[in-house]
Amino acid sequence: MSSTNPIPNLEAGIQYWATQPANYDGVLGGFGTGSLPRVDSLGSRRFLLDLLPELSTVPSPFRSLSAPPSETKRVRALDVGAGVGRVTSDVLLHLVSDVVLLEPVESFINEARSRGKASESGLEINDSGYRVSWKGIADRSKSVTFLQGALQSFDPVVPGTPLDRVGYLPQGGDDETETGFDVIWCQWCLGHLRDDDLVLFLQRSKKALRDGRSLIVVKENICGKQNEPVTVFDEQDSTFTRSDLAFRNIFRDAGLKIIEEKIQHGLPKGLYPVKMYALREA
Repeated sequence: MSSTNPIPNLEAGIQYWATQPANYDGVLGGFGTGSLPRVDSLGSRRFLLDLLPELSTVPSPFRSLSAPPSETKRVRALDVGAGVGRVTSDVLLHLVSDVVLLEPVESFINEARSRGKASESGLEINDSGYRVSWKGIADRSKSVTFLQGALQSFDPVVPGTPLDRVGYLPQGGDDETETGFDVIWCQWCLGHLRDDDLVLFLQRSKKALRDGRSLIVVKENICGKQNEPVTVFDEQDSTFTRSDLAFRNIFRDAGLKIIEEKIQHGLPKGLYPVKMYALREA
């Protein structure tokens, strides 16, 4: 695989994002108030539903809603590099029962907690003045657990001590943090990892998948030609943008296979193409 010098630096990346507003516009590089958030979230939900149709909350040819409650398990997802909780609130809470949210930037994780707390209290506006409504949090049918940390050292098998939790609490207060995940969602954050760090993170994530239907989803910008393993370094936020083949090589080295892939359509012109990969153990 081709390499580039310089390479991503964790501290430089965190310092950059700490200067950005803790809102959708900040985490989406100025595209938070247009069509991008909705188009992106709907595309992500559709991608996940195509892979796991049992997550559908409406009747469909693929899933019957007549299953006895005893057969319904709580589905857990991990949202890494989660920013202010955009993917958690707009994608994952619409489909799963419990989300563990990981974010390294202090202002972002604090804003995510504020949005979760406001939703738990039934408030329409949080302390920062943003409209919030996290599905299932006010009635405590769903939950979000907040963690602060970077992917370079994070182990999904042993996530660590939570900062906070909102919504559903398990009976008896049992600790669920080390019970694995049905979905591990990685979006617009893996560019902060060097190739070797990304392989190691994906290997750790693979061990945290609950069963043979569990998934790792990678949704990232793609650069270069399809048949070349290219990386482009961005000095502003100290990240890599990788080509399709560069990602494929990393997935192979991590012992993962691609079971589905799709380009996200409908995003503003002038941006890198965005591609979704669904991964399971090879």
